[in-house]
Amino acid sequence: MQKKTITIVVSVYNEEDMLSLFLKELKKDLQKIDCNYEIIFVNDGSIDNSRNILNTIEKDEEAVKVINFSRNFGHEAAMIAGIDYSIGDMVICMDSDLQHPPELIKDMVEEYEKGFDIINMVSIKREDAGFVKKITSKLFYKFLNKISKIEIEPNASDFFLISKKVVNILKTDYRERNRFIRGIIQMIGFKKTTISFKVPARAKGKSKYSLFKLMILSASAIASSSQLPLKISLMVGVLFGILSIIVSVYSVIMKFMGNPFSGYTTIIVLISISFSILFFVLGIIGEYLGYLFVEIKKRPIYIIDKSEEE
Repeated sequence: MQKKTITIVVSVYNEEDMLSLFLKELKKDLQKIDCNYEIIFVNDGSIDNSRNILNTIEKDEEAVKVINFSRNFGHEAAMIAGIDYSIGDMVICMDSDLQHPPELIKDMVEEYEKGFDIINMVSIKREDAGFVKKITSKLFYKFLNKISKIEIEPNASDFFLISKKVVNILKTDYRERNRFIRGIIQMIGFKKTTISFKVPARAKGKSKYSLFKLMILSASAIASSSQLPLKISLMVGVLFGILSIIVSVYSVIMKFMGNPFSGYTTIIVLISISFSILFFVLGIIGEYLGYLFVEIKKRPIYIIDKSEEE
């Protein structure tokens, strides 16, 4: 029987200090599995020496393929690019900082061999996560599951395995410019399971995900998973419309009864609240229009930079 092939997709952004160590650990664990493998490093526009290191690795390692982006397109785009160029019977996406432990690949493959098409790796503990990050992450997944029609696995990570069946779908469909892959793979169905793991602290370097980037990813996740915020905006508008009618009728009645409605502070508070909610609703609508505008332009999800020397 012919051996299965695993494609490992590794997103890289300014990881010059980690690449050699990561590859060493990854190869050590892949050699314990009775499968062929290819490793696709996607250099997401790194501005350090990562590109040169990866190009050297590609020349020295037959199983390694390197994709260099023309600029930084983001982690989600890097995963899609690796999936697009994969040839394996199964694809595993992971980061190059060793916070997605390579030794767990063996467990993932065992679950795949049981017939699962999607294996989600769920973090149960992060050694480098502070209290605020833990709370915000928990609240984010609770909110996302409240507004989404599909249950998203809480604390699911960008460390996952998908079968060729799922890969072929992602290569042709779900080509949004704003996407949340860990959510998408849970929406498309098929047989799936989870494996829990503890996220170790980074061996070197710092996380490239700033608070701002996490907020952008969260907004994309919410917009791509549900239209409920738009419906909530409509309901809030209707509610305040009814409140305005009540206040107006009350004011007219009081005027005719010789006791006109007064109160400068009350009026200012009502106007301030109304305008705050109005701009909040407009902001939600604006976000959805922005995502729609990006999709209509149909610009490439990523651009590959391949120099003649490479």
